[in-house]
Amino acid sequence: MDFSIMSIKQIDAYLNGLPVEELEKYMDMLKKDTRSSASKLAEKYLMKINKYYNELERLQRLNWYENRLYEKGEKYIAGVDEAGRGPLAGPVFAAAVILPPNTFIEGIDDSKKISEKKREQLYPIIISKAISYRIVSVSEKEIDSMGILKAVHRAMIEAVTGLEVHPGHVLIDGNEVKDMPIPHTALVKGDSLSISIAAASILAKVSRDRYIKQLDALYPQYGFGKHKGYGTREHIEAIKKFGMCPIHRKSFLTKINM
Repeated sequence: MDFSIMSIKQIDAYLNGLPVEELEKYMDMLKKDTRSSASKLAEKYLMKINKYYNELERLQRLNWYENRLYEKGEKYIAGVDEAGRGPLAGPVFAAAVILPPNTFIEGIDDSKKISEKKREQLYPIIISKAISYRIVSVSEKEIDSMGILKAVHRAMIEAVTGLEVHPGHVLIDGNEVKDMPIPHTALVKGDSLSISIAAASILAKVSRDRYIKQLDALYPQYGFGKHKGYGTREHIEAIKKFGMCPIHRKSFLTKINM
């Protein structure tokens, strides 16, 4: 490849079509180009290369807990997380995911740290890469009956035990789940530490948000599409004005004067 006979626009188009791993070998050539716009182009692609390797390092760290378990002989490791512990309305969701060893999914992280748009983009990627996944929910009525902690634990256990592929170990976001029937490790802020938990957190969050948006059409006066059932000022004011609807968690609303 001879950059000297190419315009900067042509070079940019060529480099832009290459995998990041192949860009490095062209950087010296680009730096030697005496055109001022060539140095700016080199800076652009060096930034792209650095960003790629920084992300690669982050993803390697996210695989640390899984890799330690693989070293001990585990074949299938599931991550499990929930979404919807705190809202005033709607069910709590949980997802369990088994990913192949050393899975790298660019941009994956704790679902709370990334935008709704990014979560939606990652959702089908996670599903396509997963060896097995399961998403379950526990209704607001069941939450009122058993309490949110038991509801969360039940959802997590059902998600894990419902996997088509049986995991040998489970990585759980948060605290211990007493009745989990499979050997497990609880990781506080696990969705920022384990790629399996991060994947589960995204599946649970996207699934719950989609469900709540459907309910927004049934109960538009509450604004579920905006706040997803959380206790925002707008939501609390709507409850005071219209009262509870069938998907509200009665046990969560005892201190709201209606």
